[in-house]
Amino acid sequence: MPLYLNDDQKMLQDSAADFMKTEGGVAHFREFRDKECKDGFSHALWKQFAEMGFTGILIGEDEGGLGLGHAEAGVVLEEIGRNLTPSPFLTTAVAGVEALNAGGKALREKYFPGIIAGETVVALAVDESAKHRPDQISMAAAREGNGFKLDGKKQFVVQGGSADTLIVVARTSGAAGDEKGLTVFAVDTDAKGLSRNNVRLVDSAMAAHVEFDGVLVDADAVVGEVDDGDAVLKRLLNAGRTGAAAEALGVGSGAMDITVEYIKGRKQFDTIIGSFQALQHRTAHLYSEMEIARATVLKAQQLLDEGAASAELMVSVAKAKVGRATSLSVKEGVQMHGGVGMTDEYDIGLYMKRDRSLQEFMGDANYHTNLVAEMHGY
Repeated sequence: MPLYLNDDQKMLQDSAADFMKTEGGVAHFREFRDKECKDGFSHALWKQFAEMGFTGILIGEDEGGLGLGHAEAGVVLEEIGRNLTPSPFLTTAVAGVEALNAGGKALREKYFPGIIAGETVVALAVDESAKHRPDQISMAAAREGNGFKLDGKKQFVVQGGSADTLIVVARTSGAAGDEKGLTVFAVDTDAKGLSRNNVRLVDSAMAAHVEFDGVLVDADAVVGEVDDGDAVLKRLLNAGRTGAAAEALGVGSGAMDITVEYIKGRKQFDTIIGSFQALQHRTAHLYSEMEIARATVLKAQQLLDEGAASAELMVSVAKAKVGRATSLSVKEGVQMHGGVGMTDEYDIGLYMKRDRSLQEFMGDANYHTNLVAEMHGY
């Protein structure tokens, strides 16, 4: 497939761009940051996401959604990143829905109506340490009666404090490092024995440390198959990583646009600094890097939508490339702004903080570079 958006995707892009800029722009982000909202996002805006149809992008038409794919979800995510729009879209409507799509009809019927309506928030309880290491999951899920008892802790659960439901990956057999033996559960956050400690991230988004102390769930909470949750986990991770790459692409693009506008108007010694050849070279290099990153993200989305065997490799390529390109974008932005780039008055620093948070979500550039090397046998 060509590495550009088709006409329908461009229409969606126009709609998402206008919506995010008007309803969820940087001013909206600052509002929720400054009032230290416990959720970090507006539930009213989340309902507007639903009215726009965004929450049902990856849900089949027969279940009330739009029946679209990761390429279309990525269009929305890029605009979220470009405008720093605070929302649970990535964890709920992308990674959460993709995990539930791998589950039974009963689970989808239980959760999809709330997601489509913008009333349900889903968070991903995968990581157990400061860094993303899904191959080292050790949280225990022991059989108990007709269900399971969950014991353990999860870290860096983005939107975990405001979530209605957690997608939890736990070990029902084997030991940390084993591919088999994992099971995925959909656990409602009002379950007895579940506690959450909400923390604010560097970009002012909210995450939670979640503790499971004998949390009981019945067999209906299992997403997929017992002991074979690696397939569901892989699906969740591919969706979350590609989605995070798309959002980070928007962050990098937004930072680049801000910087270009700034150097086109900023004067030094009565000369527009954008006329300096050194800055032009740096800006041209940045533009090239962002375009390469854009191509990797779209290719990863297309391969996921096709169900291609090579999708997982391209997902890691995209996460690694975007990680480095967006990091370059925000750093160059602060540099070209000069001293004011370090002040809160200018937006460029907000983009740097958002990049830092997205870098860690589901693996940073180094993590995914290593994955790509492993897949190639290095």
